[in-house]
Amino acid sequence: MDVSCISYKDTGFFSSGLTDYLEGKAELDPFYSYRPNFEGFAELLKSKKVIADRGVLAGVLTEQYQIITKYARIWDPSFEIPDAVRQNIERLRQNNSYTITTGHQLNIFAGPLYFIYKIVTAIKLAQQLKEKHPDKDFVPVYWMASEDHDFAEISYTYIGGKKVHWWLEASGATGRINPETLRQALNQYKGVLGMENFGPELAEVVETAYTRFDKLADATRYMVNALFGKYGLVIIDADNSRLKHQFAPIVERDIIEQNSFNNINATNKKLHDLGMHIQVNPREINFFYMKGGTLRERLVFEDGVYKVLDTEIRFSEEELKQQITRHPERFSPNVVMRPLYQECILPNIAYVGGGAEIIYWLELKANFDFYKVDFPILILRNSAMVVRKESAGKIKRMELTVADLFKPTDAIKTKWIKQHSVSNLSIQSEWQQMQAAFDQIKVNASRIDVSLVPSTEAVQARLKKAMDSLEKKLIKAEKRNYQTRLEQIDQIKEELFPNGGLQERTENFGMLYVRWGQSFIDELIRHFEPLNFEFAVVTE
Repeated sequence: MDVSCISYKDTGFFSSGLTDYLEGKAELDPFYSYRPNFEGFAELLKSKKVIADRGVLAGVLTEQYQIITKYARIWDPSFEIPDAVRQNIERLRQNNSYTITTGHQLNIFAGPLYFIYKIVTAIKLAQQLKEKHPDKDFVPVYWMASEDHDFAEISYTYIGGKKVHWWLEASGATGRINPETLRQALNQYKGVLGMENFGPELAEVVETAYTRFDKLADATRYMVNALFGKYGLVIIDADNSRLKHQFAPIVERDIIEQNSFNNINATNKKLHDLGMHIQVNPREINFFYMKGGTLRERLVFEDGVYKVLDTEIRFSEEELKQQITRHPERFSPNVVMRPLYQECILPNIAYVGGGAEIIYWLELKANFDFYKVDFPILILRNSAMVVRKESAGKIKRMELTVADLFKPTDAIKTKWIKQHSVSNLSIQSEWQQMQAAFDQIKVNASRIDVSLVPSTEAVQARLKKAMDSLEKKLIKAEKRNYQTRLEQIDQIKEELFPNGGLQERTENFGMLYVRWGQSFIDELIRHFEPLNFEFAVVTE
């Protein structure tokens, strides 16, 4: 791989609020803990208070990995969890270990590329922190959003520009869904790649993941472990009674007192006043009630009782407290409380997220302070665009730069035409001569009657508009003469920016993995720099 970088701001695809955070604008200081750099980590490590029960955490993780081991050994008696994963789980029992966490929904076939990039960023950052602090251990963690119930968001992916869809009517926590009906989408996924070129390793991984497990969470753990296990990535499913037991006191207090509603709303007002776009808004109660495989509905307080929407389930305050104590697994945090849950059960010091995630985490700092839970350092995941060798050749021949690629298509074409046309398409020098003439005309007019100056300027403005229009027509006519070459720009832009968006937000990793195998991930880990905060353009 060859890698070139461009600042996030210069890409035009990232919000000003996010770039303000990356640049350390002072007005955002109250909304996070430490700066996302090695100095910030050094400061955090001096004061980090771990409230997680390390023994429970390691025990639950061991049990969860035993489940996929049990299933996997039915068809592969030699299956083992990678040593690096087992060692990292054991390290979590020690007081000198910390986690670097990223999280995402259970997108089929790993969804868009940024699913992969998130995890790679967490792994690379853990490696770099170990180099800086050899007396401590840093464990990369993928938090599966197994309780999320938005099945529509995870039910499809795009591979080679074609949509692969899992057609299913589903409700409840997605992690509990049985993937048995995924066969059609699995065949389609493999078909798009082409069986004759389909990497046997990846074929076996996705086939096993989606046909051998009866829960989507376990299927996703198997697939992600196959891709990242050798790097020591630990995968956690927080849909667990023992883990939620640790969070139960905050669940009870927040439901009854509605503290997160008040704390986050107050923060959102401050961020709004700074011109920040608010990503999420809290509810009075920020928990769902979850039971079985199909029920995950909002909990609300109405008419003096706690109700589960669209059901007949009702609780008095005392009954609610009993439910939380006896069945904490039934209370599922929503988007504003999930981060707090995460930080209560992990010895976490950093969260790796996308741009929108970083902004909504900024909304949460006051709530963390209220519950006396340390706020992690927020790390923008690495972003990348992969350019195939064939496309890289076209880009080089057309003498385009990395920065050029992020400009609008028409702007790229105009720049190219001006640089390569044998005709002189600019009439700026002629206009400068006309401006000099008009300056003299205005002087002469003012001597006759000063009221004639505005009329002279109006004529000048109309002529300037006509000259600009003429220049555009010259460029447009010359574009027709270079139509074949300019069509290559259209092809490059469509490949790298499908539907006008970033490649990483649409395209699946499958094609790249088939082309490169595991070395694709190896190379990403080698080249990504989590704390440089630059967009990587990766060329084969």
